[in-house]
Amino acid sequence: MAIERILKDDASEEKGERARMASFVGAMAIADLVKTTLGPKGMDKILQSTGRGQSVTVTNDGATILKSLHIDNPAAKVLVGIHISKVQDDEVGDGTTSVVVLAGELLREAEKLVASKIHPMTIIAGFRMAAECAREALLKRVVDNKTNEEKFKMDLMKIAKTTLSSKILSQDKEHFAKLAVDAVLRLKGSTNLESIQIIKKPGGSLKDSFLDEGFILDKKIGIGQPKRIENANILVANTAMDTDKVKIYGARVRVDSMAKVADIEAAEKQKMREKVDKILAHGINCFVNRQLIYNFPEELFANAGVLAIEHADFDGIERLALVTGGEIASTFDNPESVKLGHCKLIEEIMIGEDKLIKFSGVEMGQACTVVLRGASHHVLDEAERSLHDALCVLSQTVNDSRVLFGGGWPEMVMAKAVDELARTTPGKRSHAIEAFSKALVAIPTTIADNAGLDSAELVARLRAEHNKEESNAGIDVISGSVGDMSELGISEAFKVKQAVLLSATEAAEMILRVDEIITCAPRRREDRM
Repeated sequence: MAIERILKDDASEEKGERARMASFVGAMAIADLVKTTLGPKGMDKILQSTGRGQSVTVTNDGATILKSLHIDNPAAKVLVGIHISKVQDDEVGDGTTSVVVLAGELLREAEKLVASKIHPMTIIAGFRMAAECAREALLKRVVDNKTNEEKFKMDLMKIAKTTLSSKILSQDKEHFAKLAVDAVLRLKGSTNLESIQIIKKPGGSLKDSFLDEGFILDKKIGIGQPKRIENANILVANTAMDTDKVKIYGARVRVDSMAKVADIEAAEKQKMREKVDKILAHGINCFVNRQLIYNFPEELFANAGVLAIEHADFDGIERLALVTGGEIASTFDNPESVKLGHCKLIEEIMIGEDKLIKFSGVEMGQACTVVLRGASHHVLDEAERSLHDALCVLSQTVNDSRVLFGGGWPEMVMAKAVDELARTTPGKRSHAIEAFSKALVAIPTTIADNAGLDSAELVARLRAEHNKEESNAGIDVISGSVGDMSELGISEAFKVKQAVLLSATEAAEMILRVDEIITCAPRRREDRM
């Protein structure tokens, strides 16, 4: 008797070998896609969205590329979405490309092992042993200068320069590294980057970017308003200030003479005047509103010597409330329950051809603004992404101050330790451990390939160097040879490397466990009579 199908007609399933192959192919394709962006000489991708309002993004940021992909392969989705790229970008801010490349290489090696009839669970057991061994090897070689402030600041500068060297800001990495380190040190150990605001202003070159203490709001001061206020008491609000005129289109009023219309307008004005009086009763000299402020209330504020700022965008207004120590208010009947913001000085400044408002001496002392200048919006967007990565890594390093050398050095240190483990492990697991070592070496190989160098020659020389005791050798892509990473000042955060190692291993393990892919039947619209 034939067994009836459990699944619906349009559903499909792939089992065993075919399912595993589909998983491997999808994951490796994603890894190959971002592989060319890895390292200081990595290439950029143009991401173009179709449909209405086509947009173009030019980037080599792994997270941005992966977020914009529309993928059909389930294993590739694991690699991109739920698992690693997202976690890596949110947790430590950098290393997204490395995670995906390493996971792809682990699966490439695992595919060969599966083909030679080694069970996926044996491979997973080997990978886990290798990952733990690799992590231990890194822990033995970390440098921690937290107690020495001067050396620690140097470490942060090196990490910032290494992070930025693979981005658009690499030409001015000295300038931007200093800018990022100064901004992060102002946070005094906090990892909340909310108080570092980034403003993008087209014009000038990237070198013209600067860090400004305090908070800058991208708005103009209205006509007749005071241009400078000292010891400001700021009321941050989200309330309608545009009802001083009868809106003919929105209202239906029946009157028997025009004089009555004038009476209604007068009543509206009176209502607005009372609202403004309530706001002024808070004892403020600066009023920032999320919504529009019409001419009449603006005039009332100007007469009272209060600076009124309208239409502050929501991101700006929330940040302003945060850094000045205030709260966003929408009702004004109880002045004692409204928390005002404070700062020492509000003034109008010019950046390029634009006027902006600067709040200096804010309650949250660590608040600062990075003003990015550049030739076009595409350049500025990519510069912001690069700076965000650097700020994330630095803020994490301030908390976990352990530092490693970069340039393929950590991968070679891990590969050497994992190779030794493979030699001493009996059974089939040793093949998986050896495969893990090969996958690790793929990262320096890719860095060399992307720089147009002879990767086989360089990696062989690197391996020979690392067989000497306490070697600091890594790939120097500028001179195209093996260099000493301590002399070149190429450093990476231990936290980033650890996250790359563990996330990639977990993702590879997750995909290796798959032995069946079930595709659900699409939902059909039911025709209603």
